[in-house]
Amino acid sequence: MSGASSSPQVEAVPALRDNYIWLIHGLTDPGRVAIVDPGDAAPVKTTLAARQLSPVAVLLTHHHPDHTAGAPALHEHFGIPVYGPREAAATGAVLADGEQLDLPALGLRFAVLAVPGHTAGHIAYAGHQTLFCGDTLFSAGCGRLFEGTAAQLHASLQRLAALPADTAVYCGHEYTEANLRFARVVEPDNAAITAYLARCAARPAGVPSLPSSIGLERQINVFLRTAEPGVRQAAADWLGKPLDGNVATFAALRKWKDSF
Repeated sequence: MSGASSSPQVEAVPALRDNYIWLIHGLTDPGRVAIVDPGDAAPVKTTLAARQLSPVAVLLTHHHPDHTAGAPALHEHFGIPVYGPREAAATGAVLADGEQLDLPALGLRFAVLAVPGHTAGHIAYAGHQTLFCGDTLFSAGCGRLFEGTAAQLHASLQRLAALPADTAVYCGHEYTEANLRFARVVEPDNAAITAYLARCAARPAGVPSLPSSIGLERQINVFLRTAEPGVRQAAADWLGKPLDGNVATFAALRKWKDSF
């Protein structure tokens, strides 16, 4: 749950192997929710029925099936619109960078941010001290490069890192501990990484590590820290040659993590 009074309550619905589907509760009526990235309709329907919640919309960040497969069934069952980028099957408005998504039934408005790299048309939703970023930014990590370039994903991550430090980060998967183990290899002397890994490892089984925050990610996410000399040197050592610039460092880190 998000703790700030101006922020909505956000509830995780675990799905598939390690996905999170997010329910954003309305500020004006917490019994009404928006559904973010439903890769499976069944656990959403179960949660809505058990909690007596009324959905008003589905929000998609990108087209991968583990984030979209449940959207058609929810659209048909509840008669609610599905918003998302052009690459996803939206039945409401197709959203693009710089637009606003108004959800008046929830008293919420989100800025739409283009964050390509993981996929070509990936978007994120930012507002009310919250960020729903799909598979672009993970806690202590980032998405793989499936359709975009290292330069694109690096720019997307820097855009998200520029959001206010108290922005709560809701991403699409529970990858935090694995990401932190990689980060600790890259930055073994980073006390924030060590402390956060211990905290995440000690949490009760089944309890999400999320949300993170933009401020925390700036401290522990090596993919946001490509300008740090120690991060660049570690990536260069792994690659076996000097690296010139942040994008080259990011690309090396991403390849390193792919085989970690």
